[in-house]
Amino acid sequence: MYFKDTHYHLEDIHLFRDVDEENLLLGREIIKHCPIVKAAKGQVVLDANSSGSRLFIVLSGALGVTKLNEDNNHIENAITQYLPGECVGEISVLDEEIHSATICALSDSALLVIEAEILWRLIDELNGVARNLLQLLSFRIRAANAQIRSRQKVGEFYRQLSMVDGLTGLHNRAWLNAQLPGLVENAHATGNPLSIIMVDLDHFKRFNDEFGHLLGDDALQTAAKVLNAGLRPTDFAARYGGEEMMVILPGTSLKAATGVAQRLCSKLAKTSVFPDNRKAMPHITGSFGVACLEIGQDSGQLINAADMALYKAKNAGRNQVAS
Repeated sequence: MYFKDTHYHLEDIHLFRDVDEENLLLGREIIKHCPIVKAAKGQVVLDANSSGSRLFIVLSGALGVTKLNEDNNHIENAITQYLPGECVGEISVLDEEIHSATICALSDSALLVIEAEILWRLIDELNGVARNLLQLLSFRIRAANAQIRSRQKVGEFYRQLSMVDGLTGLHNRAWLNAQLPGLVENAHATGNPLSIIMVDLDHFKRFNDEFGHLLGDDALQTAAKVLNAGLRPTDFAARYGGEEMMVILPGTSLKAATGVAQRLCSKLAKTSVFPDNRKAMPHITGSFGVACLEIGQDSGQLINAADMALYKAKNAGRNQVAS
């Protein structure tokens, strides 16, 4: 069956929208021998990575961009659909490149097939078709850019999520490994001080053994809140591992960082893990090791210096600050 043998109206096709009657007559003449094909629901109309030399116009039914599921069956993507009057495959006709997506029939559909040479004739002889095609491409570029921006936002959300410790809400080790070297490099370049504080909760294994790991998680969350509440917006707190945490203080000297550590140490020792009127619950304490970046040090050496200070605090009896 050819287009001339059908009841479909040319002016219902978006490519011919607002085309004057004289050009509509010419358009009907040009496409009158273009075939009408049927596509059953689920049938592939355009296959990704295959070359394209024809345009498909939806006369009835619907097409949609699809992807393969685990069983290698095409499944519908409800976001991108092509309804009666719309076309698919135009970009591959214009640039003679492969299709960028697989498109299937979402329902039983009737499609007008326009071969590449016929489309080019329409573009050459009907200014209205060329204009409509440009508008269509502009719309699809904008839609594609909007999808890209949306995916970037989603990707950034999950990237940020992957950089946060799920239990404490602090930055995690992956974030620390990614960010601390840059902070160290910037401090060296600008000549500004950079200090870090290593924090280790005292006798945490004993705490877990006595009260259980769920209450141990509560203790970690409480300690994280104490650290976050005592920092400036320009400071950072991260979970280094287990019950060990780190505070990063850009632009802070050793003396000032030691003062911060002492305030945090005192605040932590006064904070009840979980107030309970029926049973006296313990406070938690921490040992704090402070180090300030020295000339020539890298991030690993800075962490080692803070670790050494932390062990000094632990060996001196815990619940205190050392540098």
